[in-house]
Formats: sequence, structure tokens, C-alpha cells
Amino acid sequence: MSAIELHEVTAGYGTPGGIREERHEVLHGVSLAAEAGTVTAILGPNGVGKTTLLNTALGWIRPWSGSVTLGGREIAGLSGSERGRLVSIVPQADHVPFEYTVFEYVLLGRAPHIGRMSLPREEDLDAARRALAQAGIAEMAGHGVLETSAGERQLVLLARALAQDTAVLLLDEPSAHLDLANKRRLVRLLRTQADAGRAVVLTAHEPEFAAAVADRVALLSRGVVLAVGPPADVLTADHLSRVYGTPVTAHRAGDRLFFAW
Repeated sequence: MSAIELHEVTAGYGTPGGIREERHEVLHGVSLAAEAGTVTAILGPNGVGKTTLLNTALGWIRPWSGSVTLGGREIAGLSGSERGRLVSIVPQADHVPFEYTVFEYVLLGRAPHIGRMSLPREEDLDAARRALAQAGIAEMAGHGVLETSAGERQLVLLARALAQDTAVLLLDEPSAHLDLANKRRLVRLLRTQADAGRAVVLTAHEPEFAAAVADRVALLSRGVVLAVGPPADVLTADHLSRVYGTPVTAHRAGDRLFFAW
């Protein structure tokens, strides 16, 4: 059984039965499954529906047709707290209305595990500390979130999702604001999460990053999955040239893939 699965999902914005000007269909019959213990990269240029796909997988967007399941259960039938215990997301950015310390902000990831009107338990505090250490930012625990750089904020968002401790981890362009050292740290961390049994699903627009981190790549083109499979099978010159609309060459050296355009 897949940890998360989209089956023939059509989704977008507006009213599905409304007139054409009132609706915008983004995903067109998308089917995609992610297994526990694997990293799946959804690859494609800007504007092809990658973020919409993640938001639909998370339950934030309701499919117009098709279904989304988490551990074999229809996501539409789950409460918000149930979803929060099963799937977490690292968005590209997050609006922080108040100043929190980094530790307080990461602790918010424990909300699905804490009852209403209840205080965090020691195990929740431990989970937040562990997540900060995993993300490599334990020394920032007392810093203000609003004082962090874009790259640091991305690591804080990642730590909050890790503290949530879910079976499925979704990440939207997680490498976008990271320097080379932190990209390498991210690749290792996501591999560790998958090896621990989680299903990791991320979006990317850089073929190099997808090739470095993923077990499987889904190539998204205008809301349709063009190809899905191991990186070496999907990240071909022909596929990438079609999706990105520019000539791309692919080279292999040992088990590494390299691209030029």
C-alpha cells in the first residue's frame, strides 16, 4: 500500500462547474503514488502545477475528480488533526504574524499531537529539540524567527515539519534559498528521513537536485505527468527538452547525472 496516492486527480481553482472564466484547471488526471522509505521528486518548470499538486495531496485543495489517499484512507474523510498527524509540508515561504523564537516556532509542529487547551509535554519539547538538531540549526533555538535569512527560514520550516513527525513529508522547492553546503545537508537529511520509513515527496525545478536526492522522479508538464520512474530513465535529454522548452543534454558519470542547456 502506498503511503500517499493520487488517482486520476483533476484539480484547480474556482468552481469546477462554473463558466470557463470562473475556473482554472491546473491538474489534468494526475496519478502518482509515493511509497514509504522513498524520496519522490516532482520536477518541472515554474507554472506547471507542482505546488497545486502538493496542496491537493495535503488536502488544502479538494480534487474536482479523482481521489487522494493517505495510508489507504481517503483524505477527504480525515479531520484536520488526523491529516496533521499523517502528513506535513515544508512550504516555499510562510507568513509569520508574530515574533517567535525559532524553538517556539518549531514547537508549533507538535500542534496535531497536543490536545486543545493543553500544554506541550516533555516529549513534544524533545521532538522540537531533535528536529532543530536534525536540521542543523540547534544553535538558533533562541533567535527570533523574523530575524532569520531566507535560507535559515527554510531550515526552520523544515525543522517544524520534522517535529510534526508524520509518515508523509511534503516539501515545496526545499532547495530554493539554500547555499551549496545546506543543499548537501538537505539531500542527506531527506535520505535519512526516507531510510527511517517516511515517504518524502518534494517539488523541484532543477534536474540536478532531483537526480541527487530522488529514488523516483515524476516529470510534470502543464498539469500532466509526462513520465515517472528512476531518475536515469526519466531525466533524459528528450524528456527535459520537451518539458523545459529548450535544448537540454544529459550526461552520466558513474551513478551521477549531469545536465547542460
